[in-house]
Amino acid sequence: MTRSPATPLPPPKARRRLREAAALTQTQVATRVNVTRATIRAWESGRTAPRGRKREAYARLLKTLAEEDASRRTRSTPPPEPAPTPTPEPTPVLEPVSGPASDTAPAPVSDPVSGPEKGSEPEPGSGLEPGPGSEPEPVPEPAPEHPVLTPAQAFDALYEFSAPALVRQAYLLTGRRELARESVERAFQTAWERWPEVARDRDPVGWVRATAYEFALSPWQRFRPRHRQPEPPPADPGDRTLLNALLRLGPQHRRTLVLYDGVGLDLPETAAETEASTPAAANRLLHARETVAGRLPALADSRVLHQRLTELASAERLWAAKPTGVRKGGERRARFRTRAAIAFTVALIGATALTVRTAPTHYEPAVSPGVAVRGVPPRVAPGSLSEAERELRQKLRDRLQDGPERLEPRLE
Repeated sequence: MTRSPATPLPPPKARRRLREAAALTQTQVATRVNVTRATIRAWESGRTAPRGRKREAYARLLKTLAEEDASRRTRSTPPPEPAPTPTPEPTPVLEPVSGPASDTAPAPVSDPVSGPEKGSEPEPGSGLEPGPGSEPEPVPEPAPEHPVLTPAQAFDALYEFSAPALVRQAYLLTGRRELARESVERAFQTAWERWPEVARDRDPVGWVRATAYEFALSPWQRFRPRHRQPEPPPADPGDRTLLNALLRLGPQHRRTLVLYDGVGLDLPETAAETEASTPAAANRLLHARETVAGRLPALADSRVLHQRLTELASAERLWAAKPTGVRKGGERRARFRTRAAIAFTVALIGATALTVRTAPTHYEPAVSPGVAVRGVPPRVAPGSLSEAERELRQKLRDRLQDGPERLEPRLE
């Protein structure tokens, strides 16, 4: 049984542009598709992709928004003016020249650009035919075909190309060398687990970068014992002051500043990667620049700030592991999680079977605790004899045996 192909969708940036062109919020789009606002935000950032009926409903909505956007552009664009009809130039007439040369027809003039007419052969002696010592024109060789890379080779190439830069960016976000390296490795391990999705993405580096930033800025990192101890700051006083200024910013402001002034993304791309609107990203960027410029007035210029961020990230000795080790580490972690899930499932099935086996098959009412009953009337029937009564009864029985004999009538 074959599966039907998934409904095509525009790129994440186009989805966001269509929603903003229609003046719709993420909450309104989520209400139409019957999902949550966080789901729409993840779809527009490219972190996740819709599936099933939700994908079809989202595709229909985007198609409607695209049609409305096209109709608005058609109404707002004035009709093009008709191009003026070119006036045909008069054809020059060649008059015959007087003299003996006028009796002969003029020789055809060849175009210096197009050369001789197709199908005509050069006359001998004209210099167009190859001479006895001339070489034939070289035939252009076909372009070499690019070799097809395996998934592992493509992953290794992507890692070697982008991992060092991503480690430096993560260091600007966290100020910790080990956490920066670990964040990038975890992001690439996640990418390897979802490699078919990442390989088809229009910007695989952006996909890995967003995942690495999320892991590096996670609030759960503060509870890890290895990250509670501070790391040694940079040796240069200027670098140390700049790093402290960055760490004083909020996580989202710091991320926006690094993406825009450090990486060099434009404002819509920065807003999409930080999962915020374009005005919100602009406000975060302005606030971050003002805060940094307040501590370091020399960095008020964005170009100087970009240069200083690059120097700060390049001055530290940051390294990235080999791609083979990262890929194998992700595979080991995936196997461990799979085995742990299988073990948990087996334990849950065993506990359920034991419970079903030992559970009672019918309802047994609980025995209520004893309670003293008061105010009950005494018994009317004779009860047990007292000691005196028992002695009297025994005395009467003994005397009845030793008493006089009874008279019985006899026939004589």
